[in-house]
Amino acid sequence: MSSPHHHPGTAHRPTGQAMLRGALGRCPACGEGKLFRSFLKVADHCPACDEAMHHQRADDGPAYLTILLVSHLGAPLLLASFVAWRPSAMTMIWTFGLGAVALSLLLLPRIKGAMVGLQWARRMHGFDTATPARET
Repeated sequence: MSSPHHHPGTAHRPTGQAMLRGALGRCPACGEGKLFRSFLKVADHCPACDEAMHHQRADDGPAYLTILLVSHLGAPLLLASFVAWRPSAMTMIWTFGLGAVALSLLLLPRIKGAMVGLQWARRMHGFDTATPARET
């Protein structure tokens, strides 16, 4: 029985492995080349295996997931620290504000990389075809 995403004549692409490679900032296809050419800009092609990445469509998904995770982690901690220590409003604004920014900057490229890996593994948004010859 074949999955709806598996096309005859194409190699199986393990989703978990591709997402992990992407989250680590590596090409989901080979795991060697860098996925990003800058902080959040996905490289057009993998420098190691030449897999085309220019057609990925992560768009706003990683930002939404980052906000969801940071807020769901931060809100209980904010409440617990207020109940336990009763810090001043400015202390809470500074500590939780800086913490939210730092955690967002840490999570955002990892979530985006995992999303690109998911798209590659599931053959979404142009990842469904064999890699065409690179234009020079």
